[in-house]
Amino acid sequence: MLSRSSFNLLNLDDYSCVADRARIPRIMTVPGILTEFEEDNIAGNGETRTRTGTETETDQVSDVVSSVTPERRIIVANQLPVKAHRDGETNKWVFEYDPDALVLQLKSGFGPDVECVYVGSLPADIDPSEQEEVAQTLLDKFRCVPTFLSLEIQNKFYHGFCKHYLWPLFHYMLPVTLTHGVRFDRVAWQAYVSANKVFADKVMEVINPDEDYVWIHDYHLMVMPTFLRKRFHRVRVGFFLHSPFPSSEIYRTLPVRDEILRALLNCDLIGFHTFDYARHFLSCCSRMFGLDYKSKRGYIGLEYYGRTVSIKILPVGIHMGQIESVKSSIKTAKKVEELKKKYQGKQVILGVDDMDMFKGISLKFLAMGQLLEDYPSLRGSVVLVQIVNPARSRGHDIQEVEYETRKVAHEVNQKFSQDGYEPIVFVNGPVSTQDKVAYYAISECVVVNAVRDGMNLVPYKYTVSRQSSPELDKALGIDENESKERKSVIIVSEFIGCSPSLSGAIRVNPWNIDSVTEAMSLALTMPDNEKKLRHEKHYKYVSSHNVGYWAKSFDQDLERACKEHFHKRCWGVGFGLGFRVVALGFNFRKLSVEHIVSSYKKTNSRLILLDYDGTVMPQASVDKTPSKEVISILNVLSGDPKNVVFIVSGRGKDSLSKWFDSCKNLGLSAEHGWLTRWKGDSEWECCGGLAVDADWKKVALPVMEHYTQATDGSCIEQKESALVWHHQEADPDFGTWQAKELLDHLESVLANEPVVVKRGQQIVEVNPQGVSKGAVVESLITSMQSKGKPLDFVLCIGDDRSDEEMFEKIANSVSLQGIAEVFACTVGQKPSMAKYYLDDTVDVIKMLHGLEAASSQAPKGLGLGVSFETSV
Repeated sequence: MLSRSSFNLLNLDDYSCVADRARIPRIMTVPGILTEFEEDNIAGNGETRTRTGTETETDQVSDVVSSVTPERRIIVANQLPVKAHRDGETNKWVFEYDPDALVLQLKSGFGPDVECVYVGSLPADIDPSEQEEVAQTLLDKFRCVPTFLSLEIQNKFYHGFCKHYLWPLFHYMLPVTLTHGVRFDRVAWQAYVSANKVFADKVMEVINPDEDYVWIHDYHLMVMPTFLRKRFHRVRVGFFLHSPFPSSEIYRTLPVRDEILRALLNCDLIGFHTFDYARHFLSCCSRMFGLDYKSKRGYIGLEYYGRTVSIKILPVGIHMGQIESVKSSIKTAKKVEELKKKYQGKQVILGVDDMDMFKGISLKFLAMGQLLEDYPSLRGSVVLVQIVNPARSRGHDIQEVEYETRKVAHEVNQKFSQDGYEPIVFVNGPVSTQDKVAYYAISECVVVNAVRDGMNLVPYKYTVSRQSSPELDKALGIDENESKERKSVIIVSEFIGCSPSLSGAIRVNPWNIDSVTEAMSLALTMPDNEKKLRHEKHYKYVSSHNVGYWAKSFDQDLERACKEHFHKRCWGVGFGLGFRVVALGFNFRKLSVEHIVSSYKKTNSRLILLDYDGTVMPQASVDKTPSKEVISILNVLSGDPKNVVFIVSGRGKDSLSKWFDSCKNLGLSAEHGWLTRWKGDSEWECCGGLAVDADWKKVALPVMEHYTQATDGSCIEQKESALVWHHQEADPDFGTWQAKELLDHLESVLANEPVVVKRGQQIVEVNPQGVSKGAVVESLITSMQSKGKPLDFVLCIGDDRSDEEMFEKIANSVSLQGIAEVFACTVGQKPSMAKYYLDDTVDVIKMLHGLEAASSQAPKGLGLGVSFETSV
């Protein structure tokens, strides 16, 4: 279903006129002459560039290239890594890099030959008359491409949809009442989509899609990949989410959940800080779109319309060089001396947080009050210094949080203050990195008490700041013998992204005030040797997993995820934010009705093999009885003397006999080939002529019954030769989990039995050895060709894993290598051994109608006149 809010937003501009825009040339990092080529001369130096007939206009390279093309990464974030202010004398805008910006720091993970171009908004409102000049300055001097959003769009996009709706929801806060959060606003959503499109437009102005990689950051730009993928089908794009990804129960409350999730799936690589966040994302993909992930050699991937969307799990790190540089500054040493003198004789507990409803500052203050209440001896000797960074948004919720925080702090201070002693000290931001490092250096413990946070790098920065350095050691009065053995203690909420990586931290539930109080007490009384060991453990991790390591690892995985781009043909399908790209191998193509009918008419010895469920009968249908339309088609095809037509199904013989009783010339193969009947009046024959040994069922059936009782929505299907455990009606995650457990259990207890245990599409099946659809195909071909005249036409159609055995057997069959016309066709666009595909059962029926018409028009009596009835 198309979203009313975004139906036409992908078509706001006509990109065919890109060449008419003001061009932004590629940025050069070495001296040279920048040459701009028109599209028809894009190859330069006499080379000719060609496109295959399957490529569309969206596959063309950018209209602007350079004679020098270094490796390039286009980094896209909500805000550019620059600071802006007006010069008091000239009234001109002055810009400088922001050393604290993560998107600037990540460049340390790239090689010297990699150029970074930044796309994002400015932290200042630029008058339209100045925007062109500012854009050129930023491009020339800072490699930055600014997105100038109107004030109205900016407010609705950032403060409206991002900060007041998405941010709370991704942090597990639902707007259950009008006074508890902000509910979904479609106008704000439209502004979000429009802003994402502006960011995408700016990327399109500078990208060379054949060479550049695009790295998009955070929840502000989650639908941007769709705009890029629509313009350039093979664009190389990665996305990293810096906030939590909520559980599927929370995420699915989003009215625009499909649009956002499909947009993310238009990336090649999606990164998360923790496994929990990735697990929630994968759960949403499974529950909403039926996509199951696969793990191979340590990599997690989702198959999405022929493309593999890779999943990356790696927490971001800090810029070690920046912290070390600040530590060596004389100004930092002076600030340390000042703070050491100010808090002389006191143990400092430090908190550094944004003024935000999820940071748990007031809970931290309550724990501090409880600490002083429970441990009177600590009064006057322990201080909680809370640095509060300015809020990143504005509104009633921020005002409420600030009021509550100050109220709790006032109550604690009023109760426990003494002359010259205040237990909670507020330090209102902004506070420079230099001053923060000084506070870290003098603090015995840091408390990160957020109730929910994507990552939080405060513990990392604290750990590095506590590590020995000559300048700080001198300022702290630490002699050379002590300086090599530093100590630190971290109290961290279990609900933030950095918690799993800090194995030496004291983890707490921030909602449990008593637990946080005890953690503070433990931190203050912990033996020095224990503190040293914990510090060493953390420092080893933080120093090796820095921001450069994170960026390099993500970049390498992005390159790996994109390496197959030009090995496939791509088509764009869908409207609006439902757009996606179908990627198929060059030898994998849609089966043309005209083509197969033409081949059908020219041949005289045909074998037609059809799966049932998911092929001629939709999987979603509750009533599996074939329609009159299907029966009519099968009667015409099987009545043609040139044809042998078989239904090859996993269904039991009783169901198939009942459903196709009126098709007298139709062959049936039940239970994946265990039983076969060549015609309606023939007897059912067992595979290999053997009777089934059912003793193994006495072992397998009780196991399946146990899992059925434990898994609501599951059931057992008992066949003559097999047992099948179905879980399509069970909870998707739990059903898949139980299926894996059942598979292992059955393989263990049936290890010495002559059976095979297999996973299928929402099933676990136990079959006798040697029974498969592939064996059926081989037997049918052998039986027919033994009658003297070789086959000249084979059509085989199926939709699931069991049908792949038929496709593989046909592809590898020596006896079929001389056949002119072989059509192995899967239902649905997915990786397959088949060379053809049809989209769904509707397409299958349409194609069979074409063959039916061809058989109806053919003169009768020209068949082979051979009866192919034999034991299979």
